[in-house]
Amino acid sequence: MPATTTSPRSETRAGRVPAAERASGAVGAEEAAERARRAARAGAAAPAGVGDFAALLSEDPEIAGILLAECARQADGLQLIAAENFTSPAVLAALGSPLTNKYAEGYPGARHHGGCEIVDLAERIAVERAKALFRAEHANVQAHSGSSAVLAAYAALLRPGDTVLAMSLPHGGHLTHGSPANFSGRWFDFVGYGVDEETGLLDHDAIRALAREHRPKAIVCGSISYPRHIDYAAFRDIADETGAYLIADVAHPMGLIAGGAAPSPVPYADVVCATTHKVLRGPRGGLILCGARLAERIDRAVFPFTQAGAQMNSVAAKAVAFGEAATPAFGAYAHQVTANARALAAALAGQGLTITTGGTDTHLISADTAPLGVDARTARGRLAAAGIVLDTCALPCAEAARNPAARSTGIRLGTAAVTTQGMGEAEMARIAELIAAALREDPAARSGAVALARRFPPYPGHG
Repeated sequence: MPATTTSPRSETRAGRVPAAERASGAVGAEEAAERARRAARAGAAAPAGVGDFAALLSEDPEIAGILLAECARQADGLQLIAAENFTSPAVLAALGSPLTNKYAEGYPGARHHGGCEIVDLAERIAVERAKALFRAEHANVQAHSGSSAVLAAYAALLRPGDTVLAMSLPHGGHLTHGSPANFSGRWFDFVGYGVDEETGLLDHDAIRALAREHRPKAIVCGSISYPRHIDYAAFRDIADETGAYLIADVAHPMGLIAGGAAPSPVPYADVVCATTHKVLRGPRGGLILCGARLAERIDRAVFPFTQAGAQMNSVAAKAVAFGEAATPAFGAYAHQVTANARALAAALAGQGLTITTGGTDTHLISADTAPLGVDARTARGRLAAAGIVLDTCALPCAEAARNPAARSTGIRLGTAAVTTQGMGEAEMARIAELIAAALREDPAARSGAVALARRFPPYPGHG
């Protein structure tokens, strides 16, 4: 979100951030507090999507200042976290609406509270739009997050102790794919598959061999860092051969699927779990799609088994996002996201980074910074100091299977947010230059990132 014309934008110089904070990528609590104080003193006008900002500024200037400071942070840097995006003002308006006041346990027409006839309409619209957008027989739009959606899918199809085959965390699996710190790893017996350490690509023969050996109750396909399209038909074939359910966890590519820039798992998977943010550009939340055969089991797994009241402001915002994603403009956006990712991956390779799988089909890029003499954690810190925000991720490493200490880490970045801002392939080349400059600790990287970001405000015309 943009800073307003009366609110100063903060420029964090690398030299002003303590070394420990640069290494971790943190801005620092004191600097963030000072940003908030400056923003509150400025008494700025409302950012995009904020309802009665004057009331917030009057009632709680401290929180109003934090909101404005975060708006300035988002507008004054390059937001390359693959899981983030900028929602539309319409989505923000639905999120900040009085729909948040309504308690709505249950489903439309069968609520446990009165007065739900209006919010029932919002949920029905969201469901119908999701079904049409993804050509699914059934949609549940109540899941609070992607993890909640996966939890509900497991609850509907599995029992504690069942065996599940999913991508291992060191190769790009999500926490819900069997992390021992997560409910998934505690309640189910996960067997992890990975990618070929040389190519970085999924080895379907190896996955089939694991499925034949372990006979899982469910197979999960999906990743938080795999940059290539997933062959859902191949996974379906493996699941059918071994008598397993197929769960597609497509939180990352769901927006590309909506825009026709990535293949859909809906014809192949028993259950599809997703988020409604990331490339889809909606509110933070979850979505579950399935066939009519599993509809009742999925709905009961969401409510009453794993969740109670639906967040009706979020459900309405999901409906807005689904409507936006059904337009030709969104299709063009999704294809531009992937074009930008390919251009950025090629440009980063030209700067000396090693790109996992040699490129990308999606919005995701994972890269090794070691050829530039910088480890991933230090790289993230240097980039954060330059106003370039991204993540780290595990990289495929054959030796890590035998020696966890040998595990390799790289950087993970995505092009969804900068594409929403209107950037194209030319800007991707510039971003690669700025990333390389930041990794060299060139002080000009920060001013270059600010200058580029300010040419493409996330919410033009506001403020």
